[in-house]
Amino acid sequence: MTETDVRFQAATEAVKQLDQKPDNDTLLKLYALYKQGSEGDVSGDKPGFFDFVGLAKYEAWEKLEGTPRDQAQERYVDLVKALGGQVD
Repeated sequence: MTETDVRFQAATEAVKQLDQKPDNDTLLKLYALYKQGSEGDVSGDKPGFFDFVGLAKYEAWEKLEGTPRDQAQERYVDLVKALGGQVD
């Protein structure tokens, strides 16, 4: 496991301990960065038009297509830290 992987895992735990729930846009960014950092480029069928939440998540993740896994992990860690999460 790399140093980036360790920090990413710590951030996934720290985000659960935030004092305040982030707004919806920030939650989408967290979701997309988490998926890109853990699974890579978007996969699976795109949700239907009436699955608003699923579609928003899919499209947020899709925007990160081509972003290297380690870069997505670092951006996730940085965002969690900016939200007040204790990562280090």
